[in-house]
Amino acid sequence: MQVIITDAGFAKSRAIHLNGAKLAIAIAGSAFVIMLLAAALYHWVFLKGAREGWPVIGTLVRLVVKDDVAQQDRFMRENIDLMAKRMGEMQAKMLQIESLGERVSGLAGLNPADMKAKPGEGGFSVSGRALSMEELQKTLDDLEQLTQQRTDVLTVIESRLFEQKIKKMMVPTQVPVQSATLGSTFGWRIDPFTGRSALHTGLDFPAEPGTSIFAAAGGVVVTQEFHPQYGNMIEIDHGNDLITRYAHSSRVYVKKGDLIKRGQKIAEVGTTGRSTGPHLHFEVLVQGVPQDPQKFLTAGANIPANQLAQNKSTGAPMVAGGQTGLVRPAIAAAVNPVLPASSGSLQR
Repeated sequence: MQVIITDAGFAKSRAIHLNGAKLAIAIAGSAFVIMLLAAALYHWVFLKGAREGWPVIGTLVRLVVKDDVAQQDRFMRENIDLMAKRMGEMQAKMLQIESLGERVSGLAGLNPADMKAKPGEGGFSVSGRALSMEELQKTLDDLEQLTQQRTDVLTVIESRLFEQKIKKMMVPTQVPVQSATLGSTFGWRIDPFTGRSALHTGLDFPAEPGTSIFAAAGGVVVTQEFHPQYGNMIEIDHGNDLITRYAHSSRVYVKKGDLIKRGQKIAEVGTTGRSTGPHLHFEVLVQGVPQDPQKFLTAGANIPANQLAQNKSTGAPMVAGGQTGLVRPAIAAAVNPVLPASSGSLQR
């Protein structure tokens, strides 16, 4: 590109030659100068006019600021409405938790009123004003406090139910030999060895040798030995002065001090000791006194019915192990601390 510059005061002209690179530099420089001039003009005219209250500039500034504030307010309002909607959903979930807690609290022996759900609300919808930020914050604080209270109550319920489960597992209510017919029962009978009347202190479960013997409840093995009359004998302590005894087994799979789970295989049926044939002799002792094991097994089979009857008739809390509980009455019903006097020997 060629640019010719002339001057009226001189009789000659001057030519400037621009190639591509020089032309690009010239254009960029011109654009930069224009931007600087525009920025200076904005600063001097627009900002100075806004500060000094020039009529046209001041009105324009107010319109721009008003539009910006309106957009911010609209954005905040939309977010508050969304938060209010989510909070309503959270309140509905909380009502469901309260209703569930009210149903479960009775099983844990707590007063259902502690988990009483808020009365239902509803009616015809009438449009009202939107919530303010302060009202929304207060509602959120109340919801947080209610959530903490319900969490504490549900934690207590969980603890009570776990306690019930543990204590129920510590009561010998499971049949120690599956699918076995019951032989001799607890009580007086004719001794098969002497032919005289004698007290049979347990239940006999005839079964094939090698049949599995299971723990009637969880506990700790306190005795595992060979007894002259009981043969291979196991005694499990279930706490609360309650012990179960398993006699005449052929093989033993536990030792003294072992922690036993409910339903765990502990031995196999045999005919060791004072026995006329392969069977399990099963005893339950409370404070060292033999009790009728059948009462415990029956109580275990009827626990749901007992629980329902107690709840309907007395309304008393059913806390396992407590004086008004479920497990303690079952034990009390099974225990007969007075044994009939007899001069005969105890039958094994």
